[in-house]
Amino acid sequence: MTKTLTIKDDVYEKLIAVKDADESFSELFVRLVEQGSSVEVLRKMRGKLTFTDKERLLSEISARREQKRA
Repeated sequence: MTKTLTIKDDVYEKLIAVKDADESFSELFVRLVEQGSSVEVLRKMRGKLTFTDKERLLSEISARREQKRA
């Protein structure tokens, strides 16, 4: 069975950015759902990532938070 979903353009662009080239949207959704909560995903990533420009990253996060609050 298939379902049709309506999503905003910006959400679609974000999904495209995280979708693997050979992955269907259904496979992407399964992968994202099976990853668990955001907190669990962050815990799994802890210590495995290295940021080359931490200050820029923190600045971008702060700017995006402000945009969402506006």
